Amino acid sequence: MGAHTANRDPGRARSAGSVVVVLGVLAAAFAVTSFVVPRSARGPAKVEPVAAPVVPAAVATVSHSVVYELLGAHGARDVTYAGAGSVLTQHAEVGTPWSAAFTRVGPVGRTEFYSVAARNPGPGELRCRILVDGAVVAEKTVAEPGRQFACAV
Repeated sequence: MGAHTANRDPGRARSAGSVVVVLGVLAAAFAVTSFVVPRSARGPAKVEPVAAPVVPAAVATVSHSVVYELLGAHGARDVTYAGAGSVLTQHAEVGTPWSAAFTRVGPVGRTEFYSVAARNPGPGELRCRILVDGAVVAEKTVAEPGRQFACAV
């Protein structure tokens, strides 16, 4: 019985090994088939829904004509203002009357910031004004020599 049992174990080992080899060959064949056989032979391709392209909404814009003015007898120093595109512009000294005009374009309903600042070299008054679309929206006067002041809205 001992010898007979010894003969059975090697047979079983070969049988289990054969099954593993056969399963491996089948798995490899399936993998190769899924890459080699055209999709049309395997059935229709799954169609995924395609989202519609997103089109940006048009933004309504408005243009404003802006004029900064400085009026006085002796010019102005250290002039700084927010110009077109809100670009900060500076001048060390300007003669008066002085003005800067530009058009600012932006979305409808957006609050715009306009500002001009200057130093009064004196003596006498220096006045600043901001006009938007022809209407005065800010105005200020200073009489003290050397005084920095601003018009802003």
